[in-house]
Amino acid sequence: MLQFEQALWAEGKRLVCGVDEAGRGPLAGPVTAAAVILNPDDIIDGVNDSKKLSAKKREALFEVICQRSLAWGIGWASPEEIDDINILNATFLAMQRAVKQMNMTPDFILVDGNRDPGLGLETRCIVGGDGKSASIAAASILAKVSRDRLMCELAQQYPQYGFDVHKGYPTKVHREAVLQWGPSPVHRKSFLKKLLGGDGV
Repeated sequence: MLQFEQALWAEGKRLVCGVDEAGRGPLAGPVTAAAVILNPDDIIDGVNDSKKLSAKKREALFEVICQRSLAWGIGWASPEEIDDINILNATFLAMQRAVKQMNMTPDFILVDGNRDPGLGLETRCIVGGDGKSASIAAASILAKVSRDRLMCELAQQYPQYGFDVHKGYPTKVHREAVLQWGPSPVHRKSFLKKLLGGDGV
């Protein structure tokens, strides 16, 4: 999980930043991105693709990553922004915001996926990066936990949709709730067109 980082550290690029997102597929809520610069002198055990970890393990690692990383940031793009500029561009926007949240400028950025988000810094895209790079995996954990926490908060505001259970993803229960209650203010209208017809409202 450190092969990419170690190669860059050996080149003198100490501030290697991993970037990943959570929430591209849901019908509701923001898309969330995180950026993490791990400390080369303080390697964190157990960091892996957030999808391979239990919720309890993700929560525990979230705190460790925040405490022991050199820098980290969380960025968001709202449902309105997703509707306005599409999910891909909104994901890039969230990534840009996450990098800007950090208190230092990375020497190099490792991004999960195959599309360069235009961060204005030297970047390498890695398909399946959250399972290959510790930095990206750490970012995937921060993004996933941050978004899950927000969706649990939104579940209190809009209890009829069950956001705390499915986190906004298009489960059968969620789709049925949208058909019964109509979209909430935090639903992505552009994602509901197929379900509701017309413009998704």
